[in-house]
This record gives sequence, C-alpha cells and structure tokens, in this order.
Amino acid sequence: MPSEKILEAKKAKVEQLTETLKGAVSGVLVDYKGITVEEDTKLRKELREAGVNYFVEKNSLLRFAFNNIGMDGFNDVLNGTTAIALSTDDQTAPARILGKFAEANDNKFNLKAGFIEGTIYDEAGVMALSKIPSKDVLLAQLVGSLQGPMQKLAATVQAVADKKSAEDAA
Repeated sequence: MPSEKILEAKKAKVEQLTETLKGAVSGVLVDYKGITVEEDTKLRKELREAGVNYFVEKNSLLRFAFNNIGMDGFNDVLNGTTAIALSTDDQTAPARILGKFAEANDNKFNLKAGFIEGTIYDEAGVMALSKIPSKDVLLAQLVGSLQGPMQKLAATVQAVADKKSAEDAA
C-alpha cells in the first residue's frame, strides 16, 4: 500500500495534468518506443518551435486526468510507452508534426489517438488530421485564391476608367 505522501503527490500530479488538458485545444498520444535520442531531440525541437508541449507521462495518471475532463475514450490506448503532445492554440499542429514523424519512422513511432476540442480520434483519424495544413497556410491559400479575381476586377475597372478618360479627352 503506497504511503499517504505518495498518494497526495500523485493526486497533485493528476490535478496538474487535468488543468493542462483543459487548457489544450488539441492533443495526440503516441507510442515512442524505438526512436533514438537524436530523433527524439529533433522531434521535441520541432514541436517546441510550433508551440506544442510534448512530454512522457504515466498511463494511469493520464487515464485519471482524461476521466476528470470527461474524455474516457483513451482507456484502451493508455498502455505501453506513451507520450502526449498538447497545443493550446493550433488544432492541427500536434497531429501534423507527429503524423509526419510517424510516416518517416514507420514501425518504431506510432500514433495511438488524439483529440481536438473534446472530440476523440483514433489512430486513423489522427493520421487524417495530420494531412490538414496549418491555419496560417490555409489563410494564405484563401488570400491567394481571392487575390486573383480581385486583381482581374481592379484591372477591368481601371480599363473602363482609362477608356472613359480617353473618350472625355477626345
């Protein structure tokens, strides 16, 4: 039987994890068994640059924290080696970065499951989410698609104005 002090420490850790999960808009659970320290360091750097918090935690503590926020769909995947990547502002960053890494490191780094704003996704769902571009890229694509027709409209209006000026001068 664990001591009272250890139980209190674990309860405090679960509360901290619960608050961290509440503040996240998205997260991905992975099985990181088999990657090298060099690969892990490179992955952590990329995640950190994207504003993603990535850490390893005990499955039992994660299970309690997920249950505290009403996401009990992760119980089946919380086994073996588990790391979690959480983002507080970009819904697709964890899935996008980890999905790309999982494809490059087949059979030694596997996606387990994930969530976006309370919706739970299995491994296939997370892999599908990893294909979605970032919000910045999507906004750039939208601006680019709107820019072409606007330029054509501006050129047409300018041509009409030039024609009117030429007619008035004549």
